[in-house]
Amino acid sequence: MALAIFVLVLLIGYELLHGSRLSLHQFGWRFLITRDWDVLNEKLGALTFIYGTLVTSAIALLIAVPISVGTAIYLTEVAPLRLRQPLVMFVELLAAIPSVVLGLWGLFVLVPFMRDHVDPSLEKLLGFLPLFKGPIYGIGFLSAGVILAIMIVPIITSVSREILRSVPGLQREAAYALGATRWEVTRIAVLSYAKKGLFGAVILGLGRALGETMAATMVIGNIPNISASLFAPGYTMASVLANEFTEAVSGLYLSALFEVGLALLGVTLVVNAFAQLLLKTFAGPTIKPQH
Repeated sequence: MALAIFVLVLLIGYELLHGSRLSLHQFGWRFLITRDWDVLNEKLGALTFIYGTLVTSAIALLIAVPISVGTAIYLTEVAPLRLRQPLVMFVELLAAIPSVVLGLWGLFVLVPFMRDHVDPSLEKLLGFLPLFKGPIYGIGFLSAGVILAIMIVPIITSVSREILRSVPGLQREAAYALGATRWEVTRIAVLSYAKKGLFGAVILGLGRALGETMAATMVIGNIPNISASLFAPGYTMASVLANEFTEAVSGLYLSALFEVGLALLGVTLVVNAFAQLLLKTFAGPTIKPQH
């Protein structure tokens, strides 16, 4: 049964490779560095979608990592016992919300809030940077990044919490014995010991952000666009598959979408494999008692 999962992944990869063979033959590796997406003239490239995926995922990590790691530290090291379980339950409930529900919330609540309050404030304070210039629509890279951050916070928090709980108690006791404060114990004894595992949790969250579809699709704008401004609308690899797969009529168009899916699968597998490798190597040095 375990091998069946491995075979399933191989079959998915084979079907994507088989479906994209026409695009691979027509465009080759240039498909990944071409920004045109002209279906009528069959000038197709995935660079705009790769750019949108990387930008929104980076925004999501910048927002989610401090919140997630901070929440995990609080739940593990600071929170009273009577609060830990209710807070953990709320984190798990956030992870259980369907992405389409978050997308609807983002479309009708987050986008107007970003358009009327957050984006103008950012433009006023940081308008001298290219990242915060240009017309404000509400939909765009920044809104999609915020939605993705909300979606990956529970994942990073849960994994980080388990990592911090696995730190041996001797680490904390040794730091307290040397006169360290609670924060010094957390910073020196706990976080330094768990940093590799925490990085693995972040990479695991990144893998989730790369493949998210519906929530990002509903707030990013779905326009093949490469722009330095985070206010501008864009597109991601998952979004273009969700929006255009049923509209693909020509063989080359359909094959190009298969190749986008193949690229997304490859990136996701590499990121998740890297995260799992870090988590497995997290087991720090064994502390042996001295006789």
